[in-house]
Amino acid sequence: MSDELFPALPYDAWKDTYATLHMWTQVVGKVAVAQAPPLNHCWGIALRITSRGLTTPLLPYGSRAFTIDVDFIDHQLTIQASDGAVRALPLRPQSVADFYHAVMDALRELKLPVKTWPMPVEIPSPIRFDEDTIHSSYDREYANRVWRILVQTERVFNAARGRFVGKCSPVHFFWGSFDLAVTRFSGRVAPPREGPAFMRDAYSHEVISHGFWPGGGPVLEPVFYAYAVPEPPGFKEARLQPAAAFYHRELGEFVLPYEAVRLSAEPAATIRLFVESTYERAATLAGWDRAALERAAPDTDHRHTAAEELAIRERALDETIAETFPASDPASSIPNPDEHDAVCRDN
Repeated sequence: MSDELFPALPYDAWKDTYATLHMWTQVVGKVAVAQAPPLNHCWGIALRITSRGLTTPLLPYGSRAFTIDVDFIDHQLTIQASDGAVRALPLRPQSVADFYHAVMDALRELKLPVKTWPMPVEIPSPIRFDEDTIHSSYDREYANRVWRILVQTERVFNAARGRFVGKCSPVHFFWGSFDLAVTRFSGRVAPPREGPAFMRDAYSHEVISHGFWPGGGPVLEPVFYAYAVPEPPGFKEARLQPAAAFYHRELGEFVLPYEAVRLSAEPAATIRLFVESTYERAATLAGWDRAALERAAPDTDHRHTAAEELAIRERALDETIAETFPASDPASSIPNPDEHDAVCRDN
């Protein structure tokens, strides 16, 4: 396994693995749909990035709970129950039908039988999971590459949203469209939207979203994207940064080719620039109350080194702790865990 942070991901080289992996993640996602309690904007069924791959939320099952982890280092899928029961399945070239039956069988063996709707979503010409013998490719190298890109993207997206104090989604992976996304909300209700129920729920309020998508349809290359719903007048004509970003009229959003990011001198900084440039322009044009939704910007007289960024964050954390847990003596400066949990829940 290479340690390259932003590896090449040519669409044609891995498109068969991509198509198969997309269906496998949908199989896992459908289990989450069956078990997770409803949460706005489908947040409760999205997958999360881990240090080894992807994972479901903790899924309740009676008095038990379980997770499904997809590991792109050891290349296996693991189902772990709260009572200690575990089943591991190898990720290898196999049809979607075989993968689906293996996952369902493993759940039954763990006494976690789940009934799902075995029909893929958000793709043209879907084939039922239990009948799909067409998609069967799995290239370990490319599966690992796309996960490494997701890891680095998640890190940048989380850092970029740090100053936003309004409602914001987690950085999570939507298996329906196979993209990593983060969404900020203005707090205002959006005009009614046509489409399926999950889309109406996703865009019930004004949003600005950013994400990474390996491509498909009219875009046969991996891209970073940014869009606003509803799109404010003048947004598509906006001149944004970096220069490689452009408005894709068929998609109705700004895109930044991944290859341009990968070949830039500082890929993480290039992603951050794209996110901040598109957010700031869209929020301003849409009339968001940025003074209420954002923390004051830090000192920007010069570009901070990684060490300076860390020092700034540590100082900010110290100040937050001091404000939240005022201490009259050194012994009382250690936060009470119960008080800390209450603060986190309230916020």
